[in-house]
Amino acid sequence: MKILAVDDNEDIIKFIEMTVSVLGHEFDSAGGGKAGLEKIRTEKFDMVFLDLSMPDFSGMDVVNALDEDGCLTKQKIVLFTASYLGVEDLEKKLVARGVHSVLAKPADIDQIIEKIEAVESEINS
Repeated sequence: MKILAVDDNEDIIKFIEMTVSVLGHEFDSAGGGKAGLEKIRTEKFDMVFLDLSMPDFSGMDVVNALDEDGCLTKQKIVLFTASYLGVEDLEKKLVARGVHSVLAKPADIDQIIEKIEAVESEINS
């Protein structure tokens, strides 16, 4: 699979890159929402880890732009949020729009692997 991580935190990018690489998947990254949106628009990714809270252009801005483009459901987007409050409600609303799922930060390696394996299983079925 080809996986993109969009986050303004370099440590999180490196953590996801390490996990993706160990699992044998292709990895790319973007350090902000605008750069991530451009990559999603110009390349095909099987899965996108997208930070919800980024300065200037948030993960929600990316989701809204992809929705307007009519291509939100063309990739499996997993949103990262630092807030545990309301994660279930947020996930319900966003999944209804076409987002794959929401993952609360800090996520551990098992949670990242679980999401990757879930998307891989969906793609292969």
